[in-house]
Amino acid sequence: MGFIDDELQEVSKLCQNVIDGSRLISCVRTMVRVEITKTRCKTIIVCIQFSKDYPRTPLLIELKSKTLSVKLLDGLTEVCEKECKNLLGKAQVLPILKFIRNFIDENPLICCYDEISAIKKILEHDDELKLKQKYSCISLKIQKGLYYFKAKIEVPDNYPVACVKLEDADTNFPSLFARHFKAQGKELARQCVEPPLKKKSQSPFVPSPSLKVVISFLVNSVKTLPQEHCQSCRQTCLPPNPENAETNETANMHVERLYCGHLFHLRCLVTFMKTPPFHGGKKCPTCGQHIYHEKWGVNDKLAEDRWAHQQARARELAEVEDFLK
Repeated sequence: MGFIDDELQEVSKLCQNVIDGSRLISCVRTMVRVEITKTRCKTIIVCIQFSKDYPRTPLLIELKSKTLSVKLLDGLTEVCEKECKNLLGKAQVLPILKFIRNFIDENPLICCYDEISAIKKILEHDDELKLKQKYSCISLKIQKGLYYFKAKIEVPDNYPVACVKLEDADTNFPSLFARHFKAQGKELARQCVEPPLKKKSQSPFVPSPSLKVVISFLVNSVKTLPQEHCQSCRQTCLPPNPENAETNETANMHVERLYCGHLFHLRCLVTFMKTPPFHGGKKCPTCGQHIYHEKWGVNDKLAEDRWAHQQARARELAEVEDFLK
């Protein structure tokens, strides 16, 4: 038996015992084909062919996956070929299969390679995105002027079947927005992996990746909020320096966020809600959506009655003042 036949026999005997999660599909001279699986989305099929002068030349390797990025696989293929060059004159198949398995274990973020590449394109020079492969998490910092938002985003082992988690959030935005960032980020992630209560179609629900969805929301929010205007007085809601932002949630200049996403100063919102027209409910002057707000629970009929009462009272006072002149 020759060198290749001996190696094929060794691979056939040892592969599934020494390579965790491996399944030997074929093991013949024309091709060795092995599937290496850690999770459903971290599966690589390794196709190996023996070069003409093997083992004095490296193996010919092709990597395939239904879930992992083509660019990632191309890069890993190049690394594998370089690794094979360090094994010239020796058996290369089992060592390279072990190398690929170790790569999967040591780089848990491979399941979101394309998402990370897309996220990097929407970040600006003062933002930070650091990958922590060892802990399967991403350190994120988004900056706009003096305002910032920092968080650790954990990527579970069975991603994208399970969604990312937002942890250790820190920001110098007022607490209203800090709560919104965390709550909405969590909700967007949940929607990616849990079916809606009311199905819109008959097709079965399939979990979708949540990393880019969550980070895109955070980036868009942090970048736009410091420039948003009050929908009534049209002044910029947040001051340039976060230290000057109103933190008292009952103060006139405290910034309120409507469910539609637009902003009001509290004083401006109360004035707007107390001013006609009331028919059909008050609507956001920018987007036309009905205004729902936890600090305003008065229906349009009661608001109109109160306004009419205030106007009548104002007329009475004006008549008294006119009489006393």
